[in-house]
Amino acid sequence: MTDSREVDGPTREYPEVDDQVTNRPAPAPAGPAVEPRPGPGGFARILIFTGVVFGLIVALCLGLRALNVLPGFDNPFADRTTDRSQPVLLQSMRDLSRYVAADGTFQVIVDLEESKDNIPDFLVGKRTLFVGSGTVEEYVDFGTLTEGAIKVNNTDKSVQIELPAPQQGQAALDMQRSYVVAEERGLLNRIGDAFSSNPNQQQRVYQLAQQRITEAATSSGLDQRARDNTEKMLTGLLTSLGYTSVKVTFATP
Repeated sequence: MTDSREVDGPTREYPEVDDQVTNRPAPAPAGPAVEPRPGPGGFARILIFTGVVFGLIVALCLGLRALNVLPGFDNPFADRTTDRSQPVLLQSMRDLSRYVAADGTFQVIVDLEESKDNIPDFLVGKRTLFVGSGTVEEYVDFGTLTEGAIKVNNTDKSVQIELPAPQQGQAALDMQRSYVVAEERGLLNRIGDAFSSNPNQQQRVYQLAQQRITEAATSSGLDQRARDNTEKMLTGLLTSLGYTSVKVTFATP
């Protein structure tokens, strides 16, 4: 009878197994441990989330505004202009007795060039091309009528009036219709303008444009038109009052 202790006893020795026989690859040597990269902190995630939500809200509001879904919504990034001008100050008042008989609108092109002798224009030089539009009035001053300038004959219902010669006003530039076409400056002028500003830099151009327009109005026949309009106005006025003969003359300027 076989002893049960020999059958159930544990095996004391195992035979060694060769790696080459089993064809199992040898385990690779362990490399350095790779530490996981830390993710963004909690505060950074909150900022990113807040920025994304704010951008979506703005885009949604602008889209609804474009579709007229929110007609009362204003663009939060729209330009805003603030007028901080001071109240208008009344400097003087005067009574006028002028009758503006005619006016004319003129346009002039001013090409003003400033340079210095013996210095190239690309270094020191200015050239401004300006289109000026202005109006000139021709008026008759009734305040200068002398005694005896109006002669009335009630017998034959006639009136004789001697008026002063029409006068021409100074040209008034219309800045909404006047503009600078081109402006050229030398190299040294540009450097100087970068460090200093002159608000009256174009004042000379404006004055020259006014002078040219005034001269053009003098030779445009505006004076004769003023005479004719004044005579027609007085003739129609006195005729409506019952006078049958009206004669208007002008003094020699």
